[in-house]
This record gives sequence, C-alpha cells and structure tokens, in this order.
Amino acid sequence: MPQLHCHLHTPASAPSALSSDLLAALDFASAAAPAAFHRTLPEYAPTPLRSLTALAASLGLAGLHVKDESFRFGLNAFKALGGSFAAARVLAGRLGLAGQAFTFADVAGPAARARLGQLTFVTATDGNHGRGVAWAARVLGHRAVVYLPEGSAASRVENVRREGAEAAVTDLNYDATVALAERRAAENGWILVQDTSWPGYEAVPLDIMRGYTTIAAEIVPELAATPPTHVFLQAGVGSFAAAMAACLKSVWPDLSVIVVEPDRADCLFRTAKAGDGSLHVVEGRMDSMMAGLCCGVPSMQAWAVLERTAGAFISCSDDYSAQGMRALAAPPAGDAAIVSGESGAVTCGVVRALMTDPGLSGIRDELGLDASARVLLVSTEGDTDPENYARVLAGADGRG
Repeated sequence: MPQLHCHLHTPASAPSALSSDLLAALDFASAAAPAAFHRTLPEYAPTPLRSLTALAASLGLAGLHVKDESFRFGLNAFKALGGSFAAARVLAGRLGLAGQAFTFADVAGPAARARLGQLTFVTATDGNHGRGVAWAARVLGHRAVVYLPEGSAASRVENVRREGAEAAVTDLNYDATVALAERRAAENGWILVQDTSWPGYEAVPLDIMRGYTTIAAEIVPELAATPPTHVFLQAGVGSFAAAMAACLKSVWPDLSVIVVEPDRADCLFRTAKAGDGSLHVVEGRMDSMMAGLCCGVPSMQAWAVLERTAGAFISCSDDYSAQGMRALAAPPAGDAAIVSGESGAVTCGVVRALMTDPGLSGIRDELGLDASARVLLVSTEGDTDPENYARVLAGADGRG
C-alpha cells in the first residue's frame, strides 16, 4: 500500500550563526567559484534542463522542469560535482593555494602531482557518491578506497571499481559504514571525503555541498524569465537538498522548498516533525530501493540549512519512486523521455501523486500546488541499478 506523509515546516524565526554562515557559503554568488572550477574539468558540460510541458499540462501545472543529472561527466549521476570540488580543495590547500581561485591544471597538472605524490581518498557510499569520489581521485591523479553498505547492488560496486578505486561491501548499514571509513582514514593517514557532517568534520562536507551548487548555477539563468514556484528535493543525509535550497532561495526568496525522503530512512522528516532542536536518526537496516537516500543520520550542516529554507518534508514509500521512474521514461507525446533511477525519480512520483490522487488533495492544497504552480525537479541519477530499473519499468514497485 503506497504511503505518503507530509509535515509542514515553519523555519526558525532567527537563524543560528551556523545557519547564517552556511547560507552565505552556499548562495548564488558563492556558487561562482565551484562552477568556475568545474568548467576546467575534463568532460565538463552543463546537463540538460528538460521542460516537460505535456506532462505539466496533464497534471494541471503551469510548468514542470527536470534537470537531468544522468549526463554529468558520463557517470550517470550528479555526485562527482561535490567529490571533485572537495578533493580539489584539499589538494589546493596542500599546494598553498587555499583561499585562491584554482583550476584543474593547478591541482592536477604535472607540477602539482610531483609535489603531492599519490594520496588516498576514502569514503563510504550508497553508490553514486563513491563513484564520484573514485572518478575525482582518478582524474586528479590519486587513489580512492570506497566502502559500501550491506545489500549494495553489484552494478554500483562495479561502477566504483571501473573508476580505478578499491571497493568493498561491508556487512553494515550506511551510517555504520561511514564510521568505518572515518576509522580507516585515521588509521592509514587517508583523506576522508564524506558527504555528511558532524562536530569536528565540517570543512570537506561543506565543500561537497558547495560543489553541488553548480547545478543551481546552471539552472538559474535558464529559468530567469519564468522562475519556479516550487522545488522538490530528494534527501539522504540532506547535503544535496540543502545546497540546492540555499542557492536557489538566495535568488528566488519566495520559492517553496519541499524535501522528499524514503519512509524507511526519513531522518530529516523525523527531525522536522519532532521540532525539538535535536537531530533524529533512523536505525537498523534501511531497505528502500532508493539506495542513494538510505541514510539514517542527518548531516548537521544540512539540517542547519534546511531548518531555515524548507517549507515541508515528505516521507514516502517506494511506490512513488516507481511511479516517477515510469512517468519520466514514458511521458506524454511531445516531452523528452528521461532515464531516471530510484533516487532520481521519487520527486516526480510524489508530484504526480499529489496532483492526481484525491486522497492527497489536502496536502496538495497546503503546498499551494495549483494551475499556477511551476515545479522544478532534479533527476539526480540515471539507471544506476539497471536490473531494478528494468523491473520497475516492467511494473514492479520495489526491489525484489
């Protein structure tokens, strides 16, 4: 039975010092620096922003745009934006370039490689982040070790290994695998590049979020004439959602931000609903097919941003992801088809359900989704689990 729950969130009236600093670091003006670096990377090109006018009309919306991140660096997902910028910032610091603008050649050219030798980056991942870190390490001239949680799809493990990294599947859930990567970094003198933050580990996660703002930097000029009224952002630990929310709302302050999570790993939803100033975690095995979102501990930094920028948090079952995958793969005539994986398509499935399911009309009205709404989505991954993607398109609603 499909399950969808929505918590309307009232942002804190006064930002904390942490929130204010993060919002400044992630705004549209600040996005210029990571975007400039990314433009110097091999294979860089802006990803397509699709206008699905026929699908929008069929749903009763004024507009629907989907940013298709399956084209990013040939990696089928967006994550390399964060890993590459964070890793490059580490290298720039070791080369005495901290606080300066730098290019790919500055941190990965022959002179830089001779000075740095070969370093090892390590991370934990549900799949896409690890592949992005592995790719970044390779193109920057270094080594990567990637740990994946129990149940990781074989295709995701092989994708990491294809980038030249060492990959190992643990018998732990995602959050315990993060702790393992942190221990291995300390034991071996490796550089941890993790896309979540906790007290004492904040610089690299912030640089990862800054890397994600390149997506917003590409979107804003294209939608300047008709800005979105709503953006739905999927979340695991929340770093992507926070980066996008901060950057987009710095340009469009009235934009409604809705955060979407799988109901088996809805740590941000629980944190927002509790409203007690503490982070709330999901423990145990998180077996949603939305593997990239199966994170039980919110990022401290991400929550500090989302607490100020998000107007609603949605927790939903895998059925909505499956609906989104099928809707994007076979849209109405005239719209471009989009190959969107489990984590990439969930927001489309949620929007479709909100606009068509009479049982969700109350939530639709509370969110202001009507005939004047212009909705923005980001498909964060393509078919990163090809077997499950094929199953879902054939009619299944979850991983077998």
